[in-house]
Amino acid sequence: MNENLSGLVALVTGGASGIGAACVKELSAQGAKVVIADRSLDAAKALSASLNVDSSAVAVDVTDDDSCQKMVDYTLEKYGRLDIAVNNAGVGNPDKSRVAELSYADWRKLMSVNLDGVFLSMKAEIPAMLNGGGSIVNIASIMACVATYGASAYIASKHGVMGLTKAAAVDYAKDKIRVNSVGPGYVDTPMLGGRTEEQYKEIASRHPMGRIAKPEEIAAVVAFLASPASAFVTGAYYTADGGYTAV
Repeated sequence: MNENLSGLVALVTGGASGIGAACVKELSAQGAKVVIADRSLDAAKALSASLNVDSSAVAVDVTDDDSCQKMVDYTLEKYGRLDIAVNNAGVGNPDKSRVAELSYADWRKLMSVNLDGVFLSMKAEIPAMLNGGGSIVNIASIMACVATYGASAYIASKHGVMGLTKAAAVDYAKDKIRVNSVGPGYVDTPMLGGRTEEQYKEIASRHPMGRIAKPEEIAAVVAFLASPASAFVTGAYYTADGGYTAV
């Protein structure tokens, strides 16, 4: 076990599955106490029970201001501090509608989770870090800097996450709160579910490395940005995309 984060308290939204669960495991392995926040409290509790480390679970709806505040309040009541926040909760693109074909309801549903959710989470997390500093890592996407067909709402939301990250980094740099984002390529998570073997191969081929990422590979980048090893890094957008955006 690498104890880089020993004594620190971390909070991970969308922490019960996918990239979020991998982040929970990596941060725990590095010694942090982790609060797993997820809309499914049962799934968060199950993950916490499986870790055999100091962790706990809390329900959260990242689209709701009060719910995000209660999530942070729970963390402070449980552990007395908040040092690391990983804002990972998000939803994928529901279909391949072009801009003028996308309903406003679908636009708002996606934006409310992917962008509003990061804003509301940070709005609650930052005050808890003001006295001692901390590190916030927002999960963006390769779609924060490129585009693909029929995914306007998703692309706009992830571009927004990158911009919001930079703005918060500037706002709170003097408060010793670092804010960075990670841009994963396609990752082998439930969000990719339902695709055929041929579709998986086609997606993998878009990455020069010729494969899809494992959640643990994204979590390793998140843990670096959360740790003292990245002490002079803030406002950054780190791609972990197998070369996708280099082409």
